Amino acid sequence: MTDNQDIQERTLTFAVRVVKLCRFLHEKGGIERILSSQLIRSGTSIGANVREAQSGQSDRDFLHKMEIALKEARETEYWLIVLVESGGINENKVKSLTQEIDVIIRILVTITKNVKKKLRTPNP
Repeated sequence: MTDNQDIQERTLTFAVRVVKLCRFLHEKGGIERILSSQLIRSGTSIGANVREAQSGQSDRDFLHKMEIALKEARETEYWLIVLVESGGINENKVKSLTQEIDVIIRILVTITKNVKKKLRTPNP
């Protein structure tokens, strides 16, 4: 399995898990409902940008979309931390999501670094 296939599958599965978590948070009401709105936007946007990158018109276009996915992943990680640190949700309830977003971020960093390297290498 290539990194691109792996990241597509991971981000789709991650997005579904974020949707389920946000349903739970939405039902809690209060500040958790507001934070869930932020989390669902960024958490589902990662995979959408990864998918869009697969149809990139050039390596630069692909890189741009993957960098957006990386930014969204980092934002998602942030909202998960805010939810835990503010007491909105128990850390154990989101531990596997936190671990998965860390893996997704590492994969996206690797992909973007490799594309940047490819773009810097002159074609013979």
